[in-house]
Amino acid sequence: MSQRTPLDAFCAFFNKLDKSCTEKLYTVYTQDVTFIDPLHRIDGRDALEGYFAALYDNVRYCRFTYHDARQDGDIAFVTWTMHFAHSRLAGGRDISVDGCTRLQFAADGRVSQQRDYFDAGAMLYENVPLLGRVIRFLKRRASG
Repeated sequence: MSQRTPLDAFCAFFNKLDKSCTEKLYTVYTQDVTFIDPLHRIDGRDALEGYFAALYDNVRYCRFTYHDARQDGDIAFVTWTMHFAHSRLAGGRDISVDGCTRLQFAADGRVSQQRDYFDAGAMLYENVPLLGRVIRFLKRRASG
């Protein structure tokens, strides 16, 4: 039987994360974790728990399809597609966004640094009713 790597454990945890289990972040993150995505920088597990609790408050569901994953020592990268539905975005319809995460693990296998890369427009701005139409129009103009 093969042992799960810290990256495997991280991916499995995220596919079970919802508003009912954000208090279990201590199993995946160190107390002094730094989390960065295109919209936020969060320092500390307590602040991250608050962020995830608020984030998942209006999410009907969120799951990840993982693609390429590489771990070399304490650094890992994983590409993914996030599938979610949020009551205030896209009229509650399904949204899919591609992204990549860079992780740094502490000696105990928990995440000490996480940096997510994704298109914030595709995730958020394009799915807000009026703003979304404007952004989609501008993208079409820029590409054509």
